[in-house]
Amino acid sequence: MKITRHSKILEIISQKDIETQEELVDELRNLGMDITQATVSRDVKELKLIKVLSSTGKYKYAVISHGENMMVEKLVSIFTQTVIGMDFVGNIIVLKTLSGSASAAAEAIDSLGWDGIVGSIAGDNTIFVLSRSLEKAQELVSKFNKLLNE
Repeated sequence: MKITRHSKILEIISQKDIETQEELVDELRNLGMDITQATVSRDVKELKLIKVLSSTGKYKYAVISHGENMMVEKLVSIFTQTVIGMDFVGNIIVLKTLSGSASAAAEAIDSLGWDGIVGSIAGDNTIFVLSRSLEKAQELVSKFNKLLNE
């Protein structure tokens, strides 16, 4: 549950300017999560979120960035903790995740910038990754497996 909540928090703050923990609680509740402000406060600390000035002049939550590397590491961590299965047919790779984790895991895939990925689509617990060829799909499945087994 915590992993799913963390992935949703990262997803929310990447898509919206969230100024307060209360706003974050409201967003999570809108997604069907029964959550308290105290839990969100702990999550903010664990995710090491900071407030930065947005383009609108207000402050918003963001991930501490020691370059893009830290965000990629967090996303890869979410990927490795939430992907529970994988298969491929032709040049389409299908990854199964814990419920509610697919979009964060797909963001991790996109952030890796691996050659051969045309794009990815995420649902609630399933990700489709389109590769450029059957050979690239096989190579990507091998890379995904390596990530999952580290």
